[in-house]
Amino acid sequence: MARTGSGKTACFLIPLFEKLKTRMAKSGARALILSPTRELALQTLKFVKELGRFTGLHAAIVLGGDSMDNQFSAIHGNPDIIVATPGRFMHICIEMELKLHTVEYVVFDEADRLFEMGFGEQLHDIVSRLPETRQTLLFSATLPKILVEFAKAGLSDPVLLRLDVESKLPEQLKLAFICCRSENKPAALLCLLKHVIKSDNLTVVFAATKHHVEYLHMLLTKTGISNTYIYSNLDPAARKINAAKFQTGKVSVLVVTDVAARGIDIPQLDNVINYNFPDKSKLFVHRVGRCARAGRSGVAYSLVGNDEFAYLLDLHLFLGRPFNTSQPQMSSEEDDFTDGVIGRIPEHILEEEHSELMVWHDTDNDLANMKTVCSNAYKQYIRSRPGASIESVKRVRNINPGSFAVHPLFLKQNSIIQQSASDILEKMKTYRPNGTVFEIGQSSRSHAYSVMKLTRAKHSSFVESHKKKVEDIERESHFHKVDGRQSLTACDENDIEETFHSVIAPGKRKHISLPEMKKKRKVTVDENHYIPYTAPDHHTEQGFAINNFDQEAYKAKLDLTADSEETLKLQRSVKRWDQKKKKMIGVNVEKKAKKIRDESGVWIPATYKSKRYAQWKEKTKIEENLNANNDSDSNSDDGDVQKKKCLQGFKTYPNTHWGRHNKKIANRVKSELRRPDQILKARIQKEKKRRKHGRKSKKNKRN
Repeated sequence: MARTGSGKTACFLIPLFEKLKTRMAKSGARALILSPTRELALQTLKFVKELGRFTGLHAAIVLGGDSMDNQFSAIHGNPDIIVATPGRFMHICIEMELKLHTVEYVVFDEADRLFEMGFGEQLHDIVSRLPETRQTLLFSATLPKILVEFAKAGLSDPVLLRLDVESKLPEQLKLAFICCRSENKPAALLCLLKHVIKSDNLTVVFAATKHHVEYLHMLLTKTGISNTYIYSNLDPAARKINAAKFQTGKVSVLVVTDVAARGIDIPQLDNVINYNFPDKSKLFVHRVGRCARAGRSGVAYSLVGNDEFAYLLDLHLFLGRPFNTSQPQMSSEEDDFTDGVIGRIPEHILEEEHSELMVWHDTDNDLANMKTVCSNAYKQYIRSRPGASIESVKRVRNINPGSFAVHPLFLKQNSIIQQSASDILEKMKTYRPNGTVFEIGQSSRSHAYSVMKLTRAKHSSFVESHKKKVEDIERESHFHKVDGRQSLTACDENDIEETFHSVIAPGKRKHISLPEMKKKRKVTVDENHYIPYTAPDHHTEQGFAINNFDQEAYKAKLDLTADSEETLKLQRSVKRWDQKKKKMIGVNVEKKAKKIRDESGVWIPATYKSKRYAQWKEKTKIEENLNANNDSDSNSDDGDVQKKKCLQGFKTYPNTHWGRHNKKIANRVKSELRRPDQILKARIQKEKKRRKHGRKSKKNKRN
């Protein structure tokens, strides 16, 4: 267990290479790495190839959505390492009747996410196929209860390594919280991308649903900001292309759902924006952990709506940070960047963007329709969203988002005139007149004035008590702000035993009966004249009985129409209430077959097996080729050459337009690891530039 961005991938790959050492073509796969998403699996495969370049180990990838025929051929090549997603790998195991007795090293990457996505049954099934002598490793940034239960049931003598427990977020990561209304979030996002974030910075925007992703993609494209998008239902080839565009720097903004919140490593990422605030604190940690990795700095911006303040309070309790609101005297040049400050956007900047958006929605039908779809999707999202803690919901009632000052990020764009105008607007918002609309322009003799005067006199006591309560709350909050004492750490039982010779504890208290409470009247039963429903010794009689009379009598029913087995089954069926049909329907008591979820999310029988593998073997004639090679080279020990001969015509990528396109793009991506000659060349070029710049500066001084 270690925080996000701490290098967990290298932590399991380097011991993997040390354990496997060299290529062994005759045996099957010796290492298995399971990842929750496609992007994370592809990224792991990339690091396997780069870090294990000189080991000679072969790696294969098994992903949902790709061609199964190519995956059959890749597994027949006896790779040393298999990187896979659980759904498709389980499907391959069932189709091929794959035996995993040669696996020595198993890795569950982002293990908590694997269980959250519903892959628990597949993982248990895969573990049951593995040998008992394997080494199992689970890597995660958080440790939920289900993961502990899995480790207890599936592992022998498990050891927990916890690193960076004190700090849940990287030290170089800065947080900024911006409060706004839900309908103003698109305008607030444009304000951040235009006025705060630099155009050459790489930014990831996290949205709640795929409809929000498509809407923001259309909006940013219309604004002129280069962007791309990814969500789970997108075509696998399109997901790969869009991710490559962002990683190579062709676009500056990537709009995604939580599919990219785990494990994805983008070294040059500068900013993360939470368009919809996450409902779980650990999801916030995973989202913002995409930036400020490997010693780099980064900023995480969060747009907080009125219905999301309770989750914001939960996050501050989870991180152990104070709830700092923006103050008018804050400046953007402070050293700490006002880290974790909650503020708002200036009204004139927000209104300018919002008015432009309103014009676009009126003129563009596609954008207007997409906005309607987003609003409907957000309603469904709120229904499925888990609620915040009860204490945070209570505390939110005492918070007024309108009282927050302008966030220090926007102070540079806020001139003195605009600042004074915004101050006047704030005073107008907080102004409360003494009279009401019924009294304005009325004389003291009018009926409306006299009625309001009587009502005010009647309710004056309630108004005064409410004002006093508000003043007390403000006084308490001010006292806590002024009092800078830190909370002390609680002592331990061992410390108490070491310090004190004896500890005196209070004795047991006697129960004191309250006289005002009425005792329940005991009902007395006349045993001579009372006849019970059952005999006093009916329990012993049931123990000696061979058959239960009640159950046998319930089963024995007279059927006047037919005595067939089908009618008896219908009679024995259990009734249940159907919510759609609004009536009781029969349910057969027969034991249902065990089902699992495949890579597309569909529930299928656990024993599901089609004839795809048999058809592939017949089409490729792989068994005939293997037998022919074995007969011709029976005395040869080089099994790897035989496999290469029979698998010469197979491709490990789909032979389609997008497959060839993806292969070209993958070749264009520059490797992050540099060879010694590349480092030397870069140093020579840097030295030449420095000398050239020095000569120019000398010439300028002479002139």
